[in-house]
Amino acid sequence: MSINKQSDIAANLQIGPTDQGMVRIYVEAEGGIELPLDFDPDEAMEIAEELAAAADTARGMGAAPGTKPKAPRR
Repeated sequence: MSINKQSDIAANLQIGPTDQGMVRIYVEAEGGIELPLDFDPDEAMEIAEELAAAADTARGMGAAPGTKPKAPRR
């Protein structure tokens, strides 16, 4: 599946620290899928930077046709 392909799959996303000093991105999707992804703090910061850069790029592209733009969260 490419990153630009739309999907009807719904998922919940949680992000937080673990008791082992890692940062966990936890994805829970339909069908009982649970995907815990653990990263060391440096990797987590790299992911955060990539996410922020992608958000800036997407913001520059404008909203997709038929959608209402969301206010940025701070």
